[in-house]
Amino acid sequence: MLNIESICKHAKQASRSLALISTEKKDHALTALSEWLLAHQDEVIRENEIDIQEGQASGLSSAMIDRLTLTPTRIHSMSDDLQNVINLPDPVGEVFEEKNLENGLHLKKLRVPLGVLAVIYESRPNVTIDVASLALKSGNAIILRGGKETIHSNRILVDGIHTALQTANMDPDAVQFISDPDRKLVEQLLTMYKYVDMLIPRGGAGLHNYCREHSTIPVITGGIGVCHLFVDESADQIRSLEVIRNAKIQRPTVCNALDTVLVHKAAATDFIPLLIDHLKKDDVAFRLDKRAMGFLPEKYDTEVRLAKDNDFDTEWLSLVLGVKVVDGINDALTHISQHSTGHSDGILTENEENANRFTFEVDSAAVYVNASTRFTDGSQFGLGAEVAISTQRLHARGPMALRELTTYKWVIRGKYHFRH
Repeated sequence: MLNIESICKHAKQASRSLALISTEKKDHALTALSEWLLAHQDEVIRENEIDIQEGQASGLSSAMIDRLTLTPTRIHSMSDDLQNVINLPDPVGEVFEEKNLENGLHLKKLRVPLGVLAVIYESRPNVTIDVASLALKSGNAIILRGGKETIHSNRILVDGIHTALQTANMDPDAVQFISDPDRKLVEQLLTMYKYVDMLIPRGGAGLHNYCREHSTIPVITGGIGVCHLFVDESADQIRSLEVIRNAKIQRPTVCNALDTVLVHKAAATDFIPLLIDHLKKDDVAFRLDKRAMGFLPEKYDTEVRLAKDNDFDTEWLSLVLGVKVVDGINDALTHISQHSTGHSDGILTENEENANRFTFEVDSAAVYVNASTRFTDGSQFGLGAEVAISTQRLHARGPMALRELTTYKWVIRGKYHFRH
């Protein structure tokens, strides 16, 4: 069995030197990793295919298989995301607030790395590259623990990361990988508060709850999205259909995909038949509340069922869409407050007053007006990538990128000052 304390100690030691490394050297390592991915694409896909075959044999859902799968297109995207991170300004060393006191002391806040991050994640091997690149650029060491379903993919990707670090003459201990899927190792990791500064679980509610209940390390959770779009009475219905279609079908297996459409009762007669007709060609199945069932078209050739009690609390991760009729914006806001996970929620409207009210009252990490929820993503927000989508309120919220992986310290300069 791996020695978790030793892994954490090595990460802590590496973090001290990593915090002092120049931007140029960090970017050199990321460039080498981007080039390695493209040069070793075939090898990565071969290892990934082993994971896919084992996942299918063990009964993984189609959604999980999709998250697990690496293709040439996805690998090129991973390489492009690395280039985006390279092009971003290095937050380490940034002075973002300073002042002179009346007594002559000069104070400033200096941005510094958090130290050591531990990320526990499932199914998506691209996360290995994303979180490692952001950790390294922000001067943090990182401990990676992927799911057993991605073990072969992650092993070869971490080999590539270590090769890139050595190419840039950086300590490979800055990226640690827990290669054994034994859950007892996670239990040990959660007690390593002496060495690990922040824990980020990326996975289902069970993983999040387990980490919150057992970790002695500060935990930031997120990535579970029960996402809504409210079609207001004033919405442009035709343009709204395309936004909803994009939010639902562009990549239904991810956390910012749409789960529930709320329809103003005044728009329901026209809009619900349009919505079902528009999405049936994409094989979307529907879960409608009782009121919405009353607005069905006379004929439809797609799956439509009456929603069950927990359907509006379900992150579908598939081509299933909940639909509910609401009396107006008050009703929509109440539903979202009761059922949203605080990830991404939006309104489709031409009413500026309703748009403003929605953005102020919906307590989610990302709140949209007339746009798809699929934009909640570090790359789409111009952040390069993200370690996670935080749905918490402390320290970071939404896509956690470079700045969210730093803290700060006060630097005080005097002229041999002492306090009277």
